[in-house]
Amino acid sequence: MKFHYFIGVDVSKATLDWAVYTLDGLVCQVQSDNSVNAVRKVAKRLKSLPEFFLETCVCCLEHTGLYSAHVLDTLHLEGFNLWLEASLHIKQAGGLQRGKSDAIDAARIAEYAFRFQDRLRLWHPQRLVLRQLCELTQLRQRLQSAINQIAVPLAEQNQFGGKELLSILRKHCQNSLKALKIDLRQVEASIEEIIKTDSELRMLFGLLTSVPGVGTVVATEVIIATGEFKTISEPQKLACHAGGAPFEHRSGSSVRGRTRVNPHARKSLKTLLHLAAMATIRSQGELQNYYQRKVATGKNKMLILNAVRNKLIHRIYAVVRRGEKYDKNYVPILV
Repeated sequence: MKFHYFIGVDVSKATLDWAVYTLDGLVCQVQSDNSVNAVRKVAKRLKSLPEFFLETCVCCLEHTGLYSAHVLDTLHLEGFNLWLEASLHIKQAGGLQRGKSDAIDAARIAEYAFRFQDRLRLWHPQRLVLRQLCELTQLRQRLQSAINQIAVPLAEQNQFGGKELLSILRKHCQNSLKALKIDLRQVEASIEEIIKTDSELRMLFGLLTSVPGVGTVVATEVIIATGEFKTISEPQKLACHAGGAPFEHRSGSSVRGRTRVNPHARKSLKTLLHLAAMATIRSQGELQNYYQRKVATGKNKMLILNAVRNKLIHRIYAVVRRGEKYDKNYVPILV
């Protein structure tokens, strides 16, 4: 598809900065409020540009979470082609940069879309049920974090502090802890209800949780991260996304860095996969034997754990690809 107009949008909490780029360079810039009505007005103004057709324009913006919801939903309803790109890609592609403002950032995003249109990946909205699952999962993480912030210091006080002081501290926070735990259980019940009522999610959860070490929390994060295995369809890509794929760091005779994983990763998913790998090597089975065998040969333990994480990822994709639950006694048939 050949595009004529490339629209860059810099998203902030209160305002949106728009820049329009064509073969002739930057042709238009405008600022608007970050609201549905304001986005509609700008969309109407864009459609009035000479020789403007929705099929030959693409609107590019960065991942900004909740702040970009109005733009994505409204422009999708208006029929615009949307490209949601990682901010780090846009920043590194810009080279040496001097000066920064919202208007300048919008122009740089539009220019990025023009220069790298061969890398275009059109954005499509998630199913409503998956968006609900994502929001509830994030709420669950916040509640669990709040509980840990209160409960962990109490546990340490119990080990190292006096009983009298511990009694006073528990008295002041027991109601808060109780309320947070009730809220957490309600959120988890809502997540389970969403899974049960949607046939596709129910099928995916049944497949993923059949893999040893993969529980409901890990399965939820994997399904959200992969867009129900539609946006990330290969295990190698998910391993890279989760910070589990090692990369070389060498150049000529002077640079001899160690092969290691990249720090740019989805940290929440990496943490959960690490916990799943830890649970797996503590239980009897093939992966525990693999871990112990590699440790006996002198391999680095974190290196082995990373390999276990990747094995879990490949097993997850295997059960999804076959549409069958994990069978620990499965024997491949060689022709």
